[in-house]
Order: sequence, then structure tokens, then C-alpha cells
Amino acid sequence: MSVEFLGVSGPGQIGGIKKNDKTLSGKKADSAQAGDQVQFSSVLQDVNKAQSSSNENSARAERVTELKAQVADGSYKPDLNKVASSLLQFLMEEK
Repeated sequence: MSVEFLGVSGPGQIGGIKKNDKTLSGKKADSAQAGDQVQFSSVLQDVNKAQSSSNENSARAERVTELKAQVADGSYKPDLNKVASSLLQFLMEEK
């Protein structure tokens, strides 16, 4: 079905039948018999590495959860000397 609006026709039929499907299916069968190969992208490999390093991050996640709970109930008391030292170090590196 084609739609015409103000003299401009639309994209035409979507999902139409292709006449060369028979030749493509023959080629696909030949390539499948030759041997299937699977190649993963580098992004997928990076995801796999990240999942394997999740064990290292689980200890960090537990610590973050503990700190969030302490902040929520008001019992979190940071070491003010460490905070000041880190802040000064950050400010010195910026200049």
C-alpha cells in the first residue's frame, strides 16, 4: 500500500517480497555446510572482563552499603583530618 500526500508518495510497501530469496537461501545453505564461525566484538569481551572483576568490586559494594546505612541513621562520623588532607591535596593538584 502506498500513500500519497500533497503529491508526494510515501516509502512504498514495507516488508515486500524479494524475488531473489531462492538464490540467497542456496548460498546460505552452502556457507553453513562449510562451517559456522562465531566472533565476539571487543565490547562483549570488555563486558566479560568486567563481570569477572566483579568479585573485586563486591567488597567495595559491601563497604558502600555499610556507609550508606551509617549516613541514613546518622551514625557516620568521617575522620575530619583525612577529609581536610584530601581536600588540600585536590586543591594543590588543580593549580
